Amino acid sequence: MTAKLITSAMVRSICGNVSDMTLWRWRNDSAMNFPRPIYIARRRYWREADILTWIEERAKQAA
Repeated sequence: MTAKLITSAMVRSICGNVSDMTLWRWRNDSAMNFPRPIYIARRRYWREADILTWIEERAKQAA
């Protein structure tokens, strides 16, 4: 099964319309454990499943 790749704009939207700077901060903060992007032709893509899993884990921690 092929993983669905999503752009940084889609990631920002899924994560609550955060800014690109917020994504940068999350990627560079090891405590956030934010999924690493895949680079294709110098563009960033994330596996949609990784982002959704990350959001679910954050929700469990907050509960």
